[in-house]
Amino acid sequence: MLIKLIHRVMAIMTVTVVCASAQAVDFQSRVAKIEIPGLELKSFDIGAAMDGLYVLADRSHAAVDLVDLRTFHVLAQIGGFAGAQHEGRGGPNGVVFIDDRQVWAGDGASKIAVIDLKSHKVIATISTGGDRRVDELAYDAKDHWVIAVNNADKPPFVTMVDVRFPYQVHARISIPEATDGLEQPVWDPVTGLVYLAVPELNHQPEHGGIAVLDPKSGHLIRMIPVQDCMPAGLALGPEGHALVGCSDDAIKAGFKPKSIEIAVPSGRILHEIPNVGGSDEITFDPFTRHYVLAAVAQPGGSVIGLVDADSGHWLGNIPSGLHAHSVASWHGMMIVPVAAGDQRCPKGCLRILRDTSLKK
Repeated sequence: MLIKLIHRVMAIMTVTVVCASAQAVDFQSRVAKIEIPGLELKSFDIGAAMDGLYVLADRSHAAVDLVDLRTFHVLAQIGGFAGAQHEGRGGPNGVVFIDDRQVWAGDGASKIAVIDLKSHKVIATISTGGDRRVDELAYDAKDHWVIAVNNADKPPFVTMVDVRFPYQVHARISIPEATDGLEQPVWDPVTGLVYLAVPELNHQPEHGGIAVLDPKSGHLIRMIPVQDCMPAGLALGPEGHALVGCSDDAIKAGFKPKSIEIAVPSGRILHEIPNVGGSDEITFDPFTRHYVLAAVAQPGGSVIGLVDADSGHWLGNIPSGLHAHSVASWHGMMIVPVAAGDQRCPKGCLRILRDTSLKK
């Protein structure tokens, strides 16, 4: 036990660069391909999965798509959103489940739509008081707040909204040093804090960070520095660890592809993983204990990257598809939207993959 403890302490105190074979590990099998009815799927954003249900922010149809992951059937398309628009005005964007009752979806014009999962209807619309879109969302299940990110407003800001009727705004946190918007937020049930990916600080692309927010007080507590990364994706794993996805913008800026595992309480970098980068959305699957990355700008082609959350080791990359910047995971099932024009699904589709490297 003492030897294991010493090894654990050494791993936390040092930065480890995790390398493995450059070859993709073939531990996945295709389960299904789901085509969304109607127009070609050309524009979409975030997807989320919970209790056998998947939701997709489908800008091509200006709708949120609901899919049954047990039958692979599209249950509904809830319309009325802004659709595909430029200059940060489109929607839907981020989506998040509120228990098993509702889905909240960010939309254009600084709005959030509240969708009832029984009736499949929008039952309320909430304004966060900005001008541009509400982008990504997270849910504080303890205090019952949605954390909504206005990434395209200047300066960008975060709003805490009560999920109980009449859906009042609790607090608003402006982050003026974030000069290239804000990205994926995540709520920590242990600390009660919110962590938020910040691509660029003070007009310096090499300097990004993870903002640490206190939703109760409505204040920015501190900024964890992240270098040469331009963070986009962010997922919280076990033991206070989180995986940071260095973005496609980082690749365009000339930084090497990588992902970074950090200990969020201290801000210490645990691992740098050079095998997968150019990521947008990241999720953590507690069933497999794997981080799942939508590495849309991975050199050589878009992939879904898998990283073991217990060891920080890269497990492999799975070819995904055209513009596959979004991913959700449920019980080892990975749901990947692919845009129209991909050879696997010319009209666009959801690719359903199975992670078969499950821990015994």
